[in-house]
Amino acid sequence: MPIDHKPFLASLARTPGVYVMRDDARRVLYVGKARSLRARVGSYFKVPHESTRVQLMMSAVEDIEIHRTRTETEALLLESNLIKTLRPKYNILLRDDKSYPYLRLSLTEQYPRLSLYRGRTNVKDKLFGPYASAGAVRTMLAQLQKIIPVRQCDNNTFRNRSRPCLQYQIKRCSGPCVNLISESDYRDDVGRVVKILNGKENEISDNFAQAMDLASENLDFEEAALYRDRILAIRRLQERQYISGGKQDADVVTALSAAGQVLFSIMKIRAGHNLGSRHFFEKNVLDWPIDEVLQKLLIQHYQAHVVPAEVIVSPKIKGASLLEQALCSLGKRAVKVKNKVRGSRAQWLEIALLNANDHLRRQVAADADHLERMKALQALMGRKEPLERIECFDTSHSSGESPVASCVVFDNSGAVPSEYRRFNIRNITPGDDFGAMQQVIDRRIARVMDGEGTRPDLLLIDGGKGQVRMAMDALKAHLATDIAILGVAKGAGRKSGRESFFLPGSSAPIVLDSTSPAHLLVRQIRDEAHRFAITGHRKKRAATRNRSQIEDIPGIGAKKRQALLRFFGGMKLLKDASLEDLVKVEGISVNLAHRLIEHFRTE
Repeated sequence: MPIDHKPFLASLARTPGVYVMRDDARRVLYVGKARSLRARVGSYFKVPHESTRVQLMMSAVEDIEIHRTRTETEALLLESNLIKTLRPKYNILLRDDKSYPYLRLSLTEQYPRLSLYRGRTNVKDKLFGPYASAGAVRTMLAQLQKIIPVRQCDNNTFRNRSRPCLQYQIKRCSGPCVNLISESDYRDDVGRVVKILNGKENEISDNFAQAMDLASENLDFEEAALYRDRILAIRRLQERQYISGGKQDADVVTALSAAGQVLFSIMKIRAGHNLGSRHFFEKNVLDWPIDEVLQKLLIQHYQAHVVPAEVIVSPKIKGASLLEQALCSLGKRAVKVKNKVRGSRAQWLEIALLNANDHLRRQVAADADHLERMKALQALMGRKEPLERIECFDTSHSSGESPVASCVVFDNSGAVPSEYRRFNIRNITPGDDFGAMQQVIDRRIARVMDGEGTRPDLLLIDGGKGQVRMAMDALKAHLATDIAILGVAKGAGRKSGRESFFLPGSSAPIVLDSTSPAHLLVRQIRDEAHRFAITGHRKKRAATRNRSQIEDIPGIGAKKRQALLRFFGGMKLLKDASLEDLVKVEGISVNLAHRLIEHFRTE
C-alpha cells in the first residue's frame, strides 16, 4: 500500500538523519541522507517530480525507515555504511573490492627486501604507496633495481643460496645471500632506497655524481660507468613521474558523466610523485548532480582506504566543509578538501582530468561499438526484441580429468563479471562433452526456473550441432524453449575467425564474415567463457594432483598420512611396505594396515 505521506511527513523531525526506502517485498530501493529529514523526504512527494526516474522509484516505495543522527556528518557516514551493506537498487554503489598495492621494504629483516604487497597497512615493515596498480609497483621495482642493488628475491630463495644469482652478475643485487656485502653497507643502500621513495632522488643523484667523479680521477672507469648508469636510471625514474612537486601526499579525485554513467577517478600522489590513476564506472540511475555523486563515492572509497592529508576534487563539491569533517572522522587526522589549486597541484589536477576524459571517451566509444554488435547479433537471431542478457557456456578438462564448465554473462554494457559462474561436472563419462554441456545447462536453467538469477535471452554454446542439441534437450525438460540458442563451432585449424554457427534443428551452419559485428561479439564472449573455464579447470586439476593418494582411505587423516610418509620416506616405499612394517608407524593399527595394503593392491 502506498505511503500516506502527509501524516508521515508531519511526524518527521527537522533534524539530520538517514532514510531507507523499501518496496512491498521489503527490498531496499534507495538510501539517502538529509540535513532536515522532513524537508528532504518531503521533496520526493512533489507532484510531478522533476525527475521521471525518481517518479518511477517512488511508485514502488511502500515504506520508509528513518535513522536519526546527531549531525549531518554522522548522517553522511551512516548513509555510506548502509549503501555498502544493503546494496540498494537505485543508489550508486562503488565497486571497489580490490585493495591498492604497495611497495614493501622489510626493515624487520637482517637484509631487507623490496617486494609488492597487498593487505593490511598496520604492519611493522615500511610501506610506500598506495600505487594505482600492481604493474606500477613492478615498474618501480625494476627501476629501483637499476639504481640501488637491494635484493628482491623471496626469503626461501635467499636462505638457500650457495652462490650469487644472475641478478648479482648483472649488477642488480649486491649478493647479501652469500655475504658479498657487509650488513652496514647493505643498510646504507637501504637508506638510499628510502630516500628515493620519499622523493629525494636529487640528493642520491648528487652523491652518485661525486662518486663517479672520484672513480674517474682514480682511473677506475668501470666503477665510474656503473655510477653513470645509476644516475641515468634516476633520471628515467623522474621522467616517469611527469611532475615531482614538493613532498606532499594527496589524492586527486575527479568525476565525469556521460550517457547515464559516472566515471570516478583517483590519482595517487605520494611524496610529490604521481603513482598512477584508478578508474571506476558507475551508473547514475536517478541522474543526481555530479558533485553530489562525487561526495557519496568519496565517502564510500575512503571507508576502505587510507585518507591522505589533502584531497583535490573536480568538480567543486557544495558543502565541502561537511565532506572534510566526514573524511577527518574516517582518517582520524586533519584532512583538507580543495578545488581551486595552483602550482604543482594545478598540474596534478590537469593530468588527472586529462586521463579521466581520455578514459571516458574511450569507454563511450567502446560502449557504442558494443551496442552496434548487440544489434547485429539480434538481427542474426531474427529477434524483434533487443538482447538484454547473453550467457555463454564452455567446458574444460584434460582427457576427462577435472571437468569444469563456465558461464559468463554479457549485457548491453558489456561483460558482467559479478554474474560469472563455474560448475563442477559430475557423474558423466570422462571426456563426454555432450553430456557435460547438457548437465550444466540443465542445472543453470533449473535455478532460473526456481527464481534464482535472471532469465537469459540467448544461450551461446561453445560447440557444434551435438552440444546445441543437448542444450536444447535441457531447455525442453524445463519448458524453457523460448530462450534462444546459438552454437559456436571452431573452424579449420581451430583458428579464430573461421567459426561456424549453428541454430537448433539446423543441419547447415551459418557462416559469417569474420569482421562482421555479430561475429566479433560472439567470438569475444566465447573467448571469455573459454578463459574462465580453463582457469577454473587448472585450479581444480592442481588441487586434485596435489592431493595425497591415501587421503581418501577411511581412518587416514593428515597426521597419519604425514607419519607414514616420514617413516617410509615416500610413496614408493610405502606402497611396497609389508603389514609388519606398517604397524610400526605410530597410530597405524592392524586394520588400517590391511586397508592400506588393499588400497595399493587395487590401484
